[in-house]
Formats: sequence, structure tokens, C-alpha cells
Amino acid sequence: MSALPKIRPGPPRRIALFGAGTVGRALLERLAGLDEPRLRLCWLANSRRRVGSPDGIAPAEALARLQQGEPHDGSGWLPFAPAPGDIVVDATASEDLAAWHPRWLRQGLAVVSANKLALGGPLARAREIQQRVAAGGFYGDAATVGAGLPLLRCLRELRAGGDRIAGIAGVLSGTLAWLLDGYDGRDAFSARVREAVARGYAEPDPRVDLTGEDVRRKLLILARCAGRVLRYVARLDERGARAGLEALAADDALALGRGNDNRVAIWSCRYRERPLQIQGPGAGAGVTAAALLDDLLRCLR
Repeated sequence: MSALPKIRPGPPRRIALFGAGTVGRALLERLAGLDEPRLRLCWLANSRRRVGSPDGIAPAEALARLQQGEPHDGSGWLPFAPAPGDIVVDATASEDLAAWHPRWLRQGLAVVSANKLALGGPLARAREIQQRVAAGGFYGDAATVGAGLPLLRCLRELRAGGDRIAGIAGVLSGTLAWLLDGYDGRDAFSARVREAVARGYAEPDPRVDLTGEDVRRKLLILARCAGRVLRYVARLDERGARAGLEALAADDALALGRGNDNRVAIWSCRYRERPLQIQGPGAGAGVTAAALLDDLLRCLR
């Protein structure tokens, strides 16, 4: 196991955080408990209000200050001229903000995102993001698939090492995994959905989870990362892509997860007989915020 790269000393990095919902609040809590003076929150906005200070905003006070903030139109506008090292965090599920990601990268900003619509949306936008990263930009996307499991990083490292991805299959919705794992039919399924929303496992609009749209976005991101063409959801291999419930044997690699686990199997030239398997919690503000924080700290390395 190699040692973690050392974090370079330097001046504070200004952070602009978009999103003060479940994930945004969890990230603020983690920033409040982090002794890292080089990460300075200077801007917080949701779809209605915004607050900013060049001297920084204490993360523990940010939500209270946001309630008294100025009206905001939900755009990705920033009040300060971008400077090298500034970081934008998108903790929303907003299509309008997803469209700002290439623009932020063009301005020289580092972008850390939990918003699946940027890489899981129009191909032209995803390609521009990839091109900006190839040219030296920083784009942290660990929180977009698997709530921070190292899926995208693993795929990129396999391909960078000369491996070819032959197929990907996985339980990609922690929400659906949790709903189905504990449902016994005795109570209304809608009550189970409401509990998932209350626990922070579901998307802001739970229909995004229930219709499979969230899984489609995640697999689109995985397919593009793997250098493949997406056909649909949840399973991708030489025959194309397909979605839907599957009857799995109890000892199937994808059936062993519990609760809201994401479990993913990756087949490649290197992992032909036995797939590379990655498993961990796949829903919840805490693990998603941890992925955002991990990418923030990677900006400092």
C-alpha cells in the first residue's frame, strides 16, 4: 500500500458551496469539524438565497447566515473574480448549475461535484469537462457514483494501466437497495419511500430514484469513464446495456450487499474470471459529503 501524497502548504483556498440541502449541510458539518485553515468557505448559495464574505464564513454559522442572505436566482454566478486555487462545490441536483461546470473550469476554478447531471447529461458537456481535466483542470467527481466509493478512480487507473474494461454490473442505487432490502410487504411501500427521504437516502425528488433515472445517470457516467457507449441502465457489457429487476442467487456477487449498500463488479482483461468487486454504503448525506471533502483535500495535494 502506497503512502498518501503529502498535502502542499500554501495560502487558503476559497470555497464556493452551492447547495444547502441534505448533502450541503452534511459537508458544512464536516468542514466545521475539520482543522484545515487552507480551506476557507467564502460563498454559500441555494436556489433562493446567497451569502458571501471574502474573509470567510464559519461553516458552523453558514446556514444561519444564509437564512438572512440576499435573494439568489439559482445560477452559478460568483461574487469574486476567480483566482488560481479557488474551488466550487456543487452539492445540488440542479441542471442549471450542471451547465456551469465547463464554464467554471474555463475560468480556472477547481470543481468538486455531487451533481450527476454534469457528467451524466449531454455528451458535449461531459466531453468538455474531460478535455478541461486533460488540459490540467481539477474535477472531483467521486460523489457522483457510489456516494464516494472509488469506482471512477478505479476505472481510470485500470485504463491508464493499459487494461480494457469488458463489462460493468452493479447495484448502483443505494435508495432502491435500501427500499427493497427491508421491504416485507406488510406496510405500504409509500411509507418505506417516505422513510428513505427522511433518512436522506433518496434524491430530493424520490421519483428520480423510483423510475431508475438516478441509476441511468450513474451508469452513463460509468460508461463514459470506461470508454464505452451507454445503452441503458444497471448492466453494461459486450452485448450492450439493460435495466430492470433481476432474480439473483443468494450467493451472487451482486446480491451480497445489505441495507443501502452499492455493490459493483467490474470485468476486464485483467479481471476476466473473477471480477473486481467494490462495496460500501451507497446513499446518505454523510458518505456523500465525505466524498466531497475527500476531493476538496485532494485539491490541496
